[in-house]
Amino acid sequence: MTEALSHQFMQYALVAGLLASIACGVIGTLVVVNRIVFLAGGVAHAAYGGVGIAFWLGIPVIPTTVGFTLAASLGMGALTFERGDRTDTLVGVLWAAGMALGILLVDLSPGYNVDLMSFLFGSILAVPTQELWLMAGMDVVILLAVFHWYKDLIAFSFDREFARTAGVRIMLVHYLLIGLVALSVVMIIRVVGLILVIALLTIPPHLAEGRSRSLAGMMARAVCYSLAFCIVGLALSYIWDTTSGATIIAVATVAYLAQHLLGWLIHGRRRLPDAPPSTSPSGAQPTEDT
Repeated sequence: MTEALSHQFMQYALVAGLLASIACGVIGTLVVVNRIVFLAGGVAHAAYGGVGIAFWLGIPVIPTTVGFTLAASLGMGALTFERGDRTDTLVGVLWAAGMALGILLVDLSPGYNVDLMSFLFGSILAVPTQELWLMAGMDVVILLAVFHWYKDLIAFSFDREFARTAGVRIMLVHYLLIGLVALSVVMIIRVVGLILVIALLTIPPHLAEGRSRSLAGMMARAVCYSLAFCIVGLALSYIWDTTSGATIIAVATVAYLAQHLLGWLIHGRRRLPDAPPSTSPSGAQPTEDT
């Protein structure tokens, strides 16, 4: 690993992993506790439409994708706000539409052969300095927004009726959360790609949930989990010469399965009943023969 760190691209990759982990831990926690994983998946896949627009028009990818993803996420937020029925259908339609738009625009881009794999499965080893600064700026926006609306986000996440009666502007917090998910998704695309973004956005918070006593503690633990997955995944991808994004998600998946398996073994043993005392057919306790 020391040899790997001597390469500038690996140093940039670690910085990108750290910046993405901050977004994953903070916003991923809110995604998990609010149970909007499917909505976040819709935002992630719709983001590919922004990638297609950027290449079709020949303009910078990340700023264009941010703008398009924010617009798509707010549209999903408007369609799903306080609509408990058929929300998944609406998200699924926008999910597919965004992906289709991106693929068609990439195909129609004149004289430009786009490497789709870098956006579908990530390109953390090719993150330039300018994008690192952009990712850092998005992290600052995310952290400031969560810090400012932290109490409102807690009330919104755990008891919306109480939040409404307490004067929390439910609609504002709803759109704020969806917008922050959009920013986080664009950041994580650079690390693991559109296909795997939901795994990195949800696995670390899920692992942190059972060990945390507060929302802030869950966020901090999720950041640490995500960063650990990025570091180990990068190291293994360098050693094995495999795709970095997929390797990072593989490490996260193994950790997820290992924790659940360990928990099942521990709780399974605790729940094993003691052997019942043997009794005679009549139900009386056995006595020694005389």
